[in-house]
Amino acid sequence: MNSINCKGKLLNLEEPLVMGIINATPDSFYEGHLELNIDEITALAGKMIQDGAAILDIGGLSTRPGSNSVSVQEETDRVLPVIEAIHKIYPEIILSIDTYNSQVARAAVNSGASIINDISGGNLDQDMLSTAAGLQVPYICMHMQGTPATMQQAPVYSHVVREVLDFFIAKIDDCSKAGIKDVIIDPGFGFGKTIEHNFQLLKALAVLSITNKPILAGLSRKSTIYKTLDVTAADALNGTTVLNTMALLNGASILRVHDVKEASEAVKLFSRYKKAP
Repeated sequence: MNSINCKGKLLNLEEPLVMGIINATPDSFYEGHLELNIDEITALAGKMIQDGAAILDIGGLSTRPGSNSVSVQEETDRVLPVIEAIHKIYPEIILSIDTYNSQVARAAVNSGASIINDISGGNLDQDMLSTAAGLQVPYICMHMQGTPATMQQAPVYSHVVREVLDFFIAKIDDCSKAGIKDVIIDPGFGFGKTIEHNFQLLKALAVLSITNKPILAGLSRKSTIYKTLDVTAADALNGTTVLNTMALLNGASILRVHDVKEASEAVKLFSRYKKAP
């Protein structure tokens, strides 16, 4: 799949793309983007676009390990002003809504978003797949064991790569039956996985390409990096770049990151490397 249709705008996936993370939450695990006002958020969006982001991912609900959900109204109130402001100033940028609630997804798409990014793969809202199909937008389907509140309570797999692949084979079929045309898959690094599980998935990421769907890798500043390096999330940029490069080498089409400039540089160098005779 070389391109996806984002409400009439074709997003070319022949070369890897960078998705910038914009958190409209007071409790993100990474404190670099906490509690920004609208002017600061639009300035951040502008910088991410200048640094090479092709997509901006807007989320109003923390999904860090142990986090709890908020009401649909509160989540909507957080994300809609952000989406509307960015869409008004930068109408050409592709916006995605990071939510597992179909009502929030619908409101966000109606306000300017053109991709739905669902960490639950439709498991936390039975109306999500039909909503994405009805809105005719691409759907990012992520694998997660459990819920954000429970996912890191001793996650267990018989064979993590096989189980994640089986999940996607079934979910892609569900998406197709629902009428979703463009599906992107995300193995869900850190979502119901131990550090060992995450490295196994990263090493075998190319296996997921048999689904013939674009692969999104979300490794940015996660605990797999900072715990392995014995640093903090704030000091995990170099480690993030290393693992992003590994993801690119293993078939990732989209890097979801806090630090767009560094990810864009990794993509540029990777693309040049791939073209070398």
